Amino acid sequence: MTVPSGKPAGAPASSGSQAGQIGLVAAVSIGIGGMVGAGIFSILGVVAQAAGNMMWLAFLIGGVVALLSAYSYAKLGAVFPSAGGAVHFLVKGFGDGVFTGGLNLFMWAAYIISLALYAAAFGSYAATFVTTRPDPVLVKSLAIGAVLALTLLNAFGARIMGRGETLIVAIKVAILVVFAAAGLFFIEPANFSPALSPEAAFILVGAGILFIGYEGFDLITNAASDMRNPRVLLPRALYTAVILVIVLYLVVSITVTGNLSSAQVEEARDYALAEAARPFLGETGFRLIAIAALFSTASAINATLFGSANVCYMIARDGELPVGLSRTEWKQATGGLLVTAAAVIVMTLLFDLSGIAMMGSAAFLLVYAAVNAGHLRVLKDTAANVIIVWLSLLTCLSMFAILSVYTWQHQPAAIAALVLIAAASFAAEFVYRRWTGRTIRTQTLSR
Repeated sequence: MTVPSGKPAGAPASSGSQAGQIGLVAAVSIGIGGMVGAGIFSILGVVAQAAGNMMWLAFLIGGVVALLSAYSYAKLGAVFPSAGGAVHFLVKGFGDGVFTGGLNLFMWAAYIISLALYAAAFGSYAATFVTTRPDPVLVKSLAIGAVLALTLLNAFGARIMGRGETLIVAIKVAILVVFAAAGLFFIEPANFSPALSPEAAFILVGAGILFIGYEGFDLITNAASDMRNPRVLLPRALYTAVILVIVLYLVVSITVTGNLSSAQVEEARDYALAEAARPFLGETGFRLIAIAALFSTASAINATLFGSANVCYMIARDGELPVGLSRTEWKQATGGLLVTAAAVIVMTLLFDLSGIAMMGSAAFLLVYAAVNAGHLRVLKDTAANVIIVWLSLLTCLSMFAILSVYTWQHQPAAIAALVLIAAASFAAEFVYRRWTGRTIRTQTLSR
């Protein structure tokens, strides 16, 4: 889960923290909290559907792709520490132009897609408390209800939920660790039989789908300007957070595969993590994981609504969207928050969880590829290894291509929507610049 740094909806832009306040432990915690969010609860069944009993290998491959991008972000963040994160890196790499502005709008759309994913996951898990066989209408109703409720919460002040965010992160990570460790003692070795393994291409598809579960590490770069020594601390925090999450995901995926057959995963794909706890923890285990998923997805919706509204606020404030989207419309709700929430509801209504997951991962793979491409243009400043940056760029693009082909075959409407969103982002940027003559105020992006 990625939550861009910024102002509370409707308040002046200020981080409220002092330089040097964030140490290694705090920075690593930010990264782990960003990655181990609602993603792992929502994508597991979709990944298993593609990668089968080799899901663990898909998580490992996805982790390597994330680790390569972490290197690029570490080098960029150390030289260009900013609360703007990827927004700032894109401006540094490509300058002020339609391309950069279009990418920023596309990034906002990527947050909207991730919000729809979290909402769909919330609806899927919440529906299990109502019936053993949830229907799509119930799931979507619960998902939309969560978005509306948490939009209202943001309007009254995100700090209400924000105060408990650290506790929620600690609880869900602890539950996942206990689940994974206990489940390892009950795995069925037959579930890992090579005879059940899918083709290599499907393992790569699984790695592409799950990328949205790793993309939250870039939250650490948003905090770079508040670190004691970002040149040293930022790389350590990024690598530590990503490696720890890779290990956690590997153990979780092995536990799920070892305790559920492919047929069981397929039947419960929208809440597969909870279903995997049932064989060794019974109904209590199922409910425990489901409750953890509800807390996790709710906090992710809240935090990402807050963050994506801030992205909308920042790009409206800095010249890429109508200034009306940065105005407070009701309570603390900006126009950006209300537009974001409305877009999430539309996305939730149009697509199921698997389609949203594929769109979300594909979108973030493109964003990360763009950041890496921009990095190649400022290598003299960052002194990064050109081979590693190229590898990061090419792996992101390769994963995107593989995932796009698979999505086109299984969810053609999802890939068509993603292409339309990308085209609309650049077209809107071009038209708006021509209409208003506004440009990005890059000085507001760094501190």
